[in-house]
Amino acid sequence: MANHNEIASFIWSVADLLRGPYRPNQYKDVMLPMTVLRRLDCVLEPTKSKVLALMKRHEGGAVKNLDPILNRAAGHNFHNKSLYTFEKLKGDPDHVAANLVHFIKGFSTEARAIIEHFGFEGQIEKLDKADRLFLLVQRFAEIDLHPDVVPNHQMGTIFEELIRRFNEASNEEAGDHFTPREVIRLMVNLLLAPDRAELIKKGIVKTLFDPACGTGGMLSVAEEYLRELNPDGTLEVFGQDYNDQSYAICGSDMLIKGQNPENVRFGNSFTQDRFPGQRFDYMLANPPFGVEWKPEADSVRKEHEERKYDGRFGAGLPRINDGAFLFLQHMISKMKPAEEGGTRLGIVFNGSPLFTGGAGSGESNIRRWIIENDWLDAIVALPDQLFYNTGISTYVWLVTNRKAAERRGKIQMIDAREHFVKMTRSLGNKRNQIGDGQEGRPEQIGEIVELYQRFEETERVRIFDNEDFGYRRITVERPLQLSFAVTPERLERVAASKAFEKLAESKKRKNEALIAAEEDEGRGLQQAILEVIRGLEGMPTIKNREELRRVLKSRFDAAGLSLQASLCKSIVSELSEHDDTADVCRDSKGAPEPDPNLRDTENVPLSEPIEAFFEREVKPHVPDAWIDESKRDEKDGEVGIVGYEINFNRYFYTYEPPRPLEDIETDIKKIESEIMEMLREVAG
Repeated sequence: MANHNEIASFIWSVADLLRGPYRPNQYKDVMLPMTVLRRLDCVLEPTKSKVLALMKRHEGGAVKNLDPILNRAAGHNFHNKSLYTFEKLKGDPDHVAANLVHFIKGFSTEARAIIEHFGFEGQIEKLDKADRLFLLVQRFAEIDLHPDVVPNHQMGTIFEELIRRFNEASNEEAGDHFTPREVIRLMVNLLLAPDRAELIKKGIVKTLFDPACGTGGMLSVAEEYLRELNPDGTLEVFGQDYNDQSYAICGSDMLIKGQNPENVRFGNSFTQDRFPGQRFDYMLANPPFGVEWKPEADSVRKEHEERKYDGRFGAGLPRINDGAFLFLQHMISKMKPAEEGGTRLGIVFNGSPLFTGGAGSGESNIRRWIIENDWLDAIVALPDQLFYNTGISTYVWLVTNRKAAERRGKIQMIDAREHFVKMTRSLGNKRNQIGDGQEGRPEQIGEIVELYQRFEETERVRIFDNEDFGYRRITVERPLQLSFAVTPERLERVAASKAFEKLAESKKRKNEALIAAEEDEGRGLQQAILEVIRGLEGMPTIKNREELRRVLKSRFDAAGLSLQASLCKSIVSELSEHDDTADVCRDSKGAPEPDPNLRDTENVPLSEPIEAFFEREVKPHVPDAWIDESKRDEKDGEVGIVGYEINFNRYFYTYEPPRPLEDIETDIKKIESEIMEMLREVAG
């Protein structure tokens, strides 16, 4: 049996035939469907003659729908009734295009519906005209892709390797398509290991869903896990994806494995929920990192605003450039109620969902909703450089509505960033992998799962109460203190202010003479106002706003000017500057006015009363500060806006003292000495 790298390399080498008519970024449009067609051809070849004999026997008969009969003859839940196989296609090079189209159309209805997502028939004519089609068929006929030769899990890895290579050759992202197999194995183990006692029961049937299933890697690995654990158990897998090629590969894989192809559906999970109302025992997902959801924004916002918590996105909407939290909310909407057994789910995120967004933001509200419902079970920090298209830090979130008793009200943090082995050869950005105990690799997946299941604090594990991640954002105000003076610079500010400029703008629309007259009148008023204010130049600085207002009113009254309140307010503002020695500005009720420029916020842990925090952390530094009690949380009505964030690195930070100054000084002197020696050699 050839390994997956050898088979992928063979198929990759066949892609060289496309040079010229196709650009590298177009190779996968041909090679992926050809690989799937050859795989299906190999699967059906042993029973092909039996299917054709049945076709002939029933030709012109009374049976209208032969599909079930032909499926049974084929030994699968699909068949092909065309006369052709890849071997027979080779035998008629002059008609290979027409015969290949006939071969594709010969698949049963469900299989053909999946294959059509490749859009391959549109490529056949182009390949034929370029004299490449027969060569491709000839080369693919050389490789046996029957499941007895290439098992399903190996075939999945081959597809993933091909996609990675094609996308790397065209500088495209591969992250939308698949997750490294060892990461999937870790996620599946974290998800299912706690239920081992339940899963080994005879005849157990469970369901698993992936809303961004790609080529189906997570579905396959989870299915294999249960089959190895309990041959009498069944894991029904379901998936959805909006990438045509990935969906077609996943659907074809479902056909070959005898799974119901209806369980994998095409469509955008945000706008086209293909499993409405369905609930699942388990869910897994690796949604694309940092992908914006602008194309789906109208539909998502409508559901959020109209259906609220009766819909999928009631908790909040993340910023438009990262839809990761939309996937998680979509998955939570498909959790079984706890009284019906509940659900466990795992999802891969980058660091953004941990902390992006302050109190009251969409992200913070989503975290709050999850944590206050006690659904967040654990977060596992993975090593970096695990994924093919990015070297960034990634995290597995475990979410469930059926926590074990000892985990209720708790969240476990696991730092698994050092649990990896270096790869001998990099694959894109992937330079590290998690060992699974096979082929001599360390059993790091087992180690991480054991850390999770033991649920004990260690150097790499921290356990927190839910409320440890919450805080109240309070608004801290300080009094407005202004002094006033008339200087050339401040006069320019008055003249440039919007309220002042509006005096010379006409409100007329049609009569040009009236417009000109009104504008002239406004400019005259502007000059008069500036003359009054200019008359205050040289006066001592005024440190009380009410005193300035009295002085201005007196001067304007004497000049026969009556100004609107908004204009007076603007003039006062432009003549002012902050002054700690000035009197506090007060409102009509005598209360101190806040200075917007000195406004600040503080995040108070939920576990601490805000008054105690304020007295300890704020008052000693700014004695005149106060809390704005009008800023209250929408949900509980208390002072301060509640927010949640998870600062993972802080929980595992280890202080490293700086090197002693003596050591640094010694190194500097050594470097200086080496430089001088080099200069002497150059000069000599």
